[in-house]
Amino acid sequence: MAAAKPTPTDSLSFCLAQLTAAAGEGVGGGKDTATNETPLGRALLALRTRHVKAAGGIERFRARGGLRPLLALLRRAAAAGPALSQAGPGSAPSSVESAASAAPAPSSGPAPSAASPSTPSPPARLRKTLDLALSILANCCTEGACRAEVRRLGGIGPLGAVPLLVESLTACQDSQCLQSVVRALRNLADSPQHRLALAQQGAVRPLAELLAAAPDPALTLALVRALLELSRGCSRACAEQLSLGGGLGPLVSLASHPKRAVREATILILANLCAQGLVRPALGNAGGVEVLLGELRRRRGSTGASPASQQPLVRAVCLLCREAINRARLRDAGGLELLMGLLRDPRASAWHPRVVAALVGFLYDTGALGRLQALGLVPLLAGQLCGEAGDEEEEGREAASWDFPEERTPERAEAGSFRSLRSWLISEGYAAGPGDISPDWSPERCPQPPPPPEAAEPASPAPGPTLLRTPRTLRTPGRSPAAAEEPWGREGPALLLLSRFSQAPDPSGALVTGPALCGLLAYVTGAPGPPSPRALRILARLTCNPACLEAFVRSYGAALLRAWLVLGVAPDDWPELGTRPDRSSQHRELGEMLLQNLTVQAESPFGVGALTHLLLSGSPEDRVACALTLPFICRKPSLWRRLLLDQGGLRLLLSALTRPAPHPLFLFFAADSLSCLQGLVSPTVSPALPPAVPLDLGPPSPCLYEPLLGPAPIPAPDLHFLLDSGLQLPAQRAASATASPFFRALLAGSFAEAQMDLVPLRGLSPSAAWPILHHLHGCRGCGAALGPIPPPGQPLLGSGAEEALEAAGRFLLPGLEEELEEAVGRIHLGPQGGPESVGEVFRLGRPRLAAHCARWTLGPGQCPRKRALALVGLVEAAGEEAGPLTEALLAVVMGVELGAKVPP
Repeated sequence: MAAAKPTPTDSLSFCLAQLTAAAGEGVGGGKDTATNETPLGRALLALRTRHVKAAGGIERFRARGGLRPLLALLRRAAAAGPALSQAGPGSAPSSVESAASAAPAPSSGPAPSAASPSTPSPPARLRKTLDLALSILANCCTEGACRAEVRRLGGIGPLGAVPLLVESLTACQDSQCLQSVVRALRNLADSPQHRLALAQQGAVRPLAELLAAAPDPALTLALVRALLELSRGCSRACAEQLSLGGGLGPLVSLASHPKRAVREATILILANLCAQGLVRPALGNAGGVEVLLGELRRRRGSTGASPASQQPLVRAVCLLCREAINRARLRDAGGLELLMGLLRDPRASAWHPRVVAALVGFLYDTGALGRLQALGLVPLLAGQLCGEAGDEEEEGREAASWDFPEERTPERAEAGSFRSLRSWLISEGYAAGPGDISPDWSPERCPQPPPPPEAAEPASPAPGPTLLRTPRTLRTPGRSPAAAEEPWGREGPALLLLSRFSQAPDPSGALVTGPALCGLLAYVTGAPGPPSPRALRILARLTCNPACLEAFVRSYGAALLRAWLVLGVAPDDWPELGTRPDRSSQHRELGEMLLQNLTVQAESPFGVGALTHLLLSGSPEDRVACALTLPFICRKPSLWRRLLLDQGGLRLLLSALTRPAPHPLFLFFAADSLSCLQGLVSPTVSPALPPAVPLDLGPPSPCLYEPLLGPAPIPAPDLHFLLDSGLQLPAQRAASATASPFFRALLAGSFAEAQMDLVPLRGLSPSAAWPILHHLHGCRGCGAALGPIPPPGQPLLGSGAEEALEAAGRFLLPGLEEELEEAVGRIHLGPQGGPESVGEVFRLGRPRLAAHCARWTLGPGQCPRKRALALVGLVEAAGEEAGPLTEALLAVVMGVELGAKVPP
């Protein structure tokens, strides 16, 4: 067969020449269409079918400068656009989709105008030329270098694809053609600027109308994929067109589509639409709330679902909480439980601020608040006060609630939490505008009229200490005299909800608990700056509520307030000392004010009855908690004496010391309570009580035994005591016999030792024998009693001190016992000793030393931390034998000598 005859279009140079000529003269220009237009068409067809598709063809086309005339030709075609509008329905260019994929950034300037051709070309020919040119450009733009060249030549904007594509959506009936147009729009929506431009040019509504017409599956997939791209960062124009086009209902229906790609794209579209408040009510009416909740619940229950896949749904559900109609749907569909699950999930901590801000929408929904409280919201909110901020995305003003669409809020520079919540507050009518929302605002207060000009307060906030001092005016809940500006941080929504809970008639079950109080106190004392006065008002409101009194007693709340605020010891600081901002005086003032509020409640007739019932008829745990708390909140002697002394509250507390602790700080609380009670019983130290640490005895007394130890003893010893070690100690028989009944019987009685010059003393070491020999010869206070006592930090059990004390008792030397015990107290309970020494001393089992330990522990000037650590050591030393410890502490508290009669 003969080879095909070569044609001019086989040459790339010929095709480029025709393209260049047409770009210069115009697609409809030229005097002879047989020599001008037809060669252009053949050249374009050859470029598309042979030259560009050949191996390396795109690179050659670009290198030979083909992109510039091709783009110029397209500009000419765009200028001839009115002719296209007169054409009848036809197929849209199949290559438009690929061409649009090369458009990452629109050109800012208008397309250059071209000279109108003197003789208009037929619309069909012009459309064919445009189709071929776009197809060539689309194929070329599959190469990265060509895409960069197209951008450099400014060839994006002049394509003029959007009006043509939008027109094709309404004019074309062919599914394949429509899919091409839809894909082209999807690829054009590759940046926020492009998406906004497409929506503003009306590209979204025809897509929504097509979707509502129930197209075939292939076109449905193309439509939802395009709408997904167009709805990213959903603009107002996009949401309006999608709603007006009737797309919400079909989208909700497609959320249950059997094809996964359609289903997932649809759900993400619905989530994107939630960013626009104007469409959220209609979306909820269409069933979008249930769809989004169900999908989020499914993804959270799926083991393979990543947190990133849940993020858009969490954001959407939180935004749906801004309209009342959607909040009702969300509550009925189990959304509250889902949001609470997010708050409990540590893996979702980045979303916690958003979730808390969303829950503020239920601030006045009594049923929802009750459900949230039952689900444990309050301790979670308290934990949020000091948590780390999550990666919260700021919402624009278009995301504000649409319940009051006429309320628009200007852009400001607040943090995302406040901006989101502020929009809702304005939309709900709680404030007329951004200027009305002072951080001092709270929903429990009605707006106050502005003060007259002459009485206006300065607008600047008071310095930090003044902000902390404001609770002094809050003995009862109410507005502070001057509504100072409060800083609104990420804790604002949580505090707003906690404030709402605190206004319930009986908030004790939710707020007066260990976790809730710890969260509030941690925020008040640990905030980097002055804490929000709302937190202080919450605490003041709770302590002023009579319904909360029993809860403060049962939960050790009053003891916690005193320890944390007045004494500066938080649970995390015990037993190791922690670090916190140094505002101790301000915290102490706040703590004393809160305890005074509780005192007012406790000493009222209602409070007296409640405390009496707790102490006499409560559970064992409640009775102990009541006895421990009474010294903190009762100042009337008649009340605390009756409850603690007459009705056995004190003994009940002391007997509980050696049982398992019901609270991490129980022993700290107990030590502080006993010290306070001792101050109530004995406002001044009783003169009958020796001080906790024995006084310095001054210079030592002369030693009467030392002369017997020299080389020429005077008088000469007439007796030697033989120790187990073989050491012989000189002694005077007469002096030793008169020292105690034991030695009188041993040395001057009928025993064999009375006739011996060398008397053995069994079971006695030299260090223990030393103070005994001194005592036998009349030494009192010569310092010999200090010899067998080890220094602080070393155990006393098994030491020479224990041996000497045992020997003094065995030899019937009570004076020496007392002197040795005094020496032990001077060394181990003096300035050199510490709390750890108290337990060591108590382990010796000496009643007088036990009394010394109790006095050291409960001394009025003792450091609260050392006092508590000492009590811990005493409890450990006592073990199961609590009797000696109880009696020692009871005697010290009551201000009587150990062994004296104590009230039963």
